[in-house]
Amino acid sequence: MSRTNISPAADDTSALHNLIEERVARCLRLIEAGVTIIDPLTTYLGSGVEIGAGSVIRPNTTIDATLTGERCMIGPNAVISDSRVGDGVSILSSVIEGATLDSGVEVGPFCHLRPGTHLEQGVHIGNFVEIKAAHVGAGTKIGHFCYIGDARIGNDVNIGAGTVTCNYDGGAKHETVVEDGAFIGSDTMLVAPVRVGRGAMTGAGSVVTEDVPDGEKVMGSPARAKNGGGTRRRVRTRLG
Repeated sequence: MSRTNISPAADDTSALHNLIEERVARCLRLIEAGVTIIDPLTTYLGSGVEIGAGSVIRPNTTIDATLTGERCMIGPNAVISDSRVGDGVSILSSVIEGATLDSGVEVGPFCHLRPGTHLEQGVHIGNFVEIKAAHVGAGTKIGHFCYIGDARIGNDVNIGAGTVTCNYDGGAKHETVVEDGAFIGSDTMLVAPVRVGRGAMTGAGSVVTEDVPDGEKVMGSPARAKNGGGTRRRVRTRLG
C-alpha cells in the first residue's frame, strides 16, 4: 500500500505560528501583571479580556470579552464569555455566558449560567446547575442538579437538590419569586408564576402551584400548608 505525504503549505504554517505566538503573548502580558496562568498553551483569551492580579487560570480555559476581578480561581475546563466576574470568584469546569458574578461567588463543577444571570455576593452554585435570566441574592446556596429560570431569588435562600422552576407553560414564560430566608426542599417543582414568601419552607418533593405566605411550610403534590391552611391563589402573568 502506497503512502502519501501531506505537508502543510508554508503560508499555512506561518499563519499557525503567528496565531500561537499571539495567544501566548496575551497570556504573558497577564502573567507580568500578576496573574498566574498554569498552561498558556491551553489557555485561550480574547483580545478584550481583563483579569485582575492574584487570579489563577487553570488549563483548558477559554475567556472572551470578559472582565474578571482579582484573586479569582478560574478553571480548569471553564468557558466564560460576555460576562463580569467580581473579586475572589471561583469557577470550576463550567460555562458562563452573559452573566454577572459578584465577589466571593462559587460556581461548579459542570454548571451553565446563561444570559441574564446575576449572582450577588457569596452565592454558592454547586454541581450540575443551570440558571437563566435569574437574579440570585447574596448568600444563597443552590447545591445540586437544579434549573432556575426567569426567577428572583432572595438573600440567604437554600435551594435543595433537584429543584426546578417550571417557567414555561407551552405558550409563555412566567416568573418565580423566592423571598429572603426561604428553604426550598429537594425535588421541589415551583410552577410559575408563583411566590414563596420570606422564611417559608417547602417539603421534599413538593409541587408548588400556589403562592406560599411568609413563614408558611407546605408539602405534597399539590403543595398544601402543614397546619392545614390554604395557600394563596395567584394570577398568571406573562413575562415581557
